[in-house]
Amino acid sequence: MAANYMKKIKVAIAGGTGYTAGELLRILVFHPNVEITSVLSTTSVGQSISSVHRDLFGDTDLCFTDQVGEPDVVFLCLGHGLSKEFIDNTPLPDHCKIIDLGNDFRLDPHYKGREFIYGLTDTFKEKILKADNIANPGCFATAIQSAVAPLAKAGAIVDDVHVTAITGSTGAGKKPGEKSHFSYRNNNLSIYKNFTHQHLGEIGRTMKELQGSEPKINFIPMRGDFARGIFASVHTKWEGVKRADGTVGTSLEDAVELFEQYYKESPFVHVSKEDVSLKEVVNTNKVLLHIELHNGYIHIASIIDNLVKGASGQAVENMNLIFGLEQTTGLRLKPNAF
Repeated sequence: MAANYMKKIKVAIAGGTGYTAGELLRILVFHPNVEITSVLSTTSVGQSISSVHRDLFGDTDLCFTDQVGEPDVVFLCLGHGLSKEFIDNTPLPDHCKIIDLGNDFRLDPHYKGREFIYGLTDTFKEKILKADNIANPGCFATAIQSAVAPLAKAGAIVDDVHVTAITGSTGAGKKPGEKSHFSYRNNNLSIYKNFTHQHLGEIGRTMKELQGSEPKINFIPMRGDFARGIFASVHTKWEGVKRADGTVGTSLEDAVELFEQYYKESPFVHVSKEDVSLKEVVNTNKVLLHIELHNGYIHIASIIDNLVKGASGQAVENMNLIFGLEQTTGLRLKPNAF
């Protein structure tokens, strides 16, 4: 890790035309410690970035390129399975770090002499500080793990975990498909990949590392009729948590204290005593959690912006930590109140 990184971090972005890359550009264009040196695309070489990401018109004169250059870090915003192909075919400087926003290295962290640390920043910060390569978590995985990691760390998961989570249409990526088309998503809800979603593997891996065993996660993902955000409703049996004096605390206050203590050093995860809603996190890097107890169950509502904390924002958090910057640098973003 380079402490107090003084010079500008030279950044390359691969797969620059998609939603994730667009969100990453919106953050990094205004990041005080970053110089974006190349934004790669196989289809838009020579075109201005603002011709694709129209909201950046007036903010950057960068154009897409097919030359990676000599970056300090490259963000891989590629389709799942394409990151290994990029590494195979793209010469990178020996000092260049990689932050992969796909799923290539979340479960298989070793490739071509590189080790990819799982970048769930609020749980694995100490590992990330020493990392050279990051496997950025998935969006659903971030929301769900934020809700259950404190329970797992305390050994308080004693039964199956049940999750119903709904995501905005940007979670399906930029390439249009039948189920991401406006005519389908508008005024509509639907379930997909129930009990089989690809993020279950990384969630289970984290739970096993924290608790020593892997609870069954019964996950029902849903498509929402909105563009941004994830709302995860998570519940499991609650038998309490061991207090410092050795007794078992089963009250709501005990549950809330468990979460507040777990996230006391986190600048972005907050436990709310009031109900939460998506507008409180959209366009921010925050996670908001709300905890309730009902009839022997603990219920956690967990909300994030799927493109920011669920993808590009957390990737920038990881970059900040690797290069010795404050975790929040470039990420104090304003939510949309209305």
